[in-house]
Amino acid sequence: MAVHDHPHRHPGFRFPSLRRSGTASSPTETSAVTTATANSPYVLAVLRVLTGFVFLWAFLDKTFGFGYATPSGKGWIDGGSPTKGFLGGVAAGPMESTFHDWAGAGWADWLFMLGLLGIGLALIAGIGLRLAAVAGTAMMALMWIAEWPPAKHLSDGTPSMSTNPFTDYHVVYAIVLIALAAAGAGATWGLGRAWARLPFVSRNRWLM
Repeated sequence: MAVHDHPHRHPGFRFPSLRRSGTASSPTETSAVTTATANSPYVLAVLRVLTGFVFLWAFLDKTFGFGYATPSGKGWIDGGSPTKGFLGGVAAGPMESTFHDWAGAGWADWLFMLGLLGIGLALIAGIGLRLAAVAGTAMMALMWIAEWPPAKHLSDGTPSMSTNPFTDYHVVYAIVLIALAAAGAGATWGLGRAWARLPFVSRNRWLM
């Protein structure tokens, strides 16, 4: 109460302990920050490889029909279409009819599968991460539109069962791809440094 009733009695009042904590760090805090900084390239490398395997596995399963998302005998090499089931089943969103037209088209199958393969290999190898981020973000954006999380109901009136109107795994994957490219995550446990030294890459930085 004295401070509020008579503020003029304490013209030099301040919190020296708080000032010291803002300008100096303890040895333990410094060590923790140093350790985190030293380990971050390896954390990003693990994230890069795991994300790459997500894309590469999708390509392999859709190509050979390992019996997971793609039934045996329904793989691409067996004459199946990697896009027909997904795009043909789109039931909401502004591009519903467009995706139905694209479903099963040869160009759509090739573009989708080459995208999965290229993004997966680029991430695992640690090269061309900027291209992978652009291609992957475009792919995730189209898949997000195809599933259309903002819809509460499908075109037939049934509940969409959407759990979030904006942020789903497509958005998360896109952000991860962009972050990996921005951080130059291909240098650790990858071929990023060797790739960057190639003459055609050093002349065209967008290939990094």
